[in-house]
Amino acid sequence: MARNQKKSNSRAKPAAKKGRRRRAMILVATRKGAWLFHGDSARKTWRADGPHFLGHIINHIMLDPRDGRTLLAAVKTGHLGPTIFRSPDRGRNWKEATRPPAFARAGDGAPGRAVNHTFWLTPGHASEPDVWYAGTSPQGLFRSADGGMSWNPFSYINDDTQFRAWMGTVQDGTPDGPKLHSIIVDPRDPDHLYFAMSGGGVHESVDGGRTFTPLVQGMHVVEGFEATNLAFHDPHCIRLCPSNPDRLYQQNHCGIYRLDRPSRQWVRIGMNMPKQIGDIGFPLALHPRNADTAWVFPMDGSMVWPRTSPGGKPAVYMTRNGGRRWQRQDAGMPAREAWWTVKRQAMAADSGDPVGLYFGTTSGELWGSRSEGTRWHCIARHLPEIYAVETAEPA
Repeated sequence: MARNQKKSNSRAKPAAKKGRRRRAMILVATRKGAWLFHGDSARKTWRADGPHFLGHIINHIMLDPRDGRTLLAAVKTGHLGPTIFRSPDRGRNWKEATRPPAFARAGDGAPGRAVNHTFWLTPGHASEPDVWYAGTSPQGLFRSADGGMSWNPFSYINDDTQFRAWMGTVQDGTPDGPKLHSIIVDPRDPDHLYFAMSGGGVHESVDGGRTFTPLVQGMHVVEGFEATNLAFHDPHCIRLCPSNPDRLYQQNHCGIYRLDRPSRQWVRIGMNMPKQIGDIGFPLALHPRNADTAWVFPMDGSMVWPRTSPGGKPAVYMTRNGGRRWQRQDAGMPAREAWWTVKRQAMAADSGDPVGLYFGTTSGELWGSRSEGTRWHCIARHLPEIYAVETAEPA
């Protein structure tokens, strides 16, 4: 049955009306703390609130869209290790989780695993106001039912023999450790879930996590490796279209893809990117009201994988037709000698009209556009290395 035929438990959040101005908020997670940027209604001026958790690694920070007040931050501290902090008042006060994500204790003589850091946070379905999901490094999936204060392993995958084989070892995968990320909850159905692993592929559940099925058809792997082995699949970021939950986009180690359900076949739309740029990169941002419009930030994907802007000339690339054509958007950015990397969580879109876009760089710059990418300006400089950027509409 196609997803749009499934019974809905709640309605998706209505799109913003044309011309409507809302307060804007940008949440920035860095290697040395978190900053919250509050914008005016026109998104022309920004007030910095921070740093929060100065000196500690913040991998992700999210404002709960269900109440517009609650913040969760994935923090790796020097003295407490990996943990979660929660604020009920948009960052004025923080409290550490009583039970952060942690793997179950291994049996006698069995090799155990320890969470290095929580990498990804996702609010649960609108019908489940206290539910959150978290993905960790090494790969683990966790759930909280009390607003993020206590966490338990979710589903069976953390210790499943087959999933563990797909996860590889701590020494495999991305430079700062393998990750479970891109946890997605279908806005029409809390039992319909997606997640991705680097490495380990994309997976889907239609029964609330009791079972998960690989979803990798059409995805490429690095030349010389076998695509039938899920351990070699390296999705970087997956996003579900707010205006059409039957469409997903993916930025992968091997290209940009689109999936239109109920099909299970990913289509490599990145083959339409300019050949001299390629379709390798990390982040994705989607238009809140037009499922054909998406933005990516490509990286140099040559043989040595520099992971910087191609030629030191950064640019966002936009499609308005589902990936058939791509347009370069670099007005306002440096024309040369800008060797940025933009990480997989470090690009986001707001719900304004026109849509606002934001990305953060490994050199500590936060950039924004009030015009859907046609013109860019630097919002903040000299921040620590930026790990994640999110947008929010506070209550």
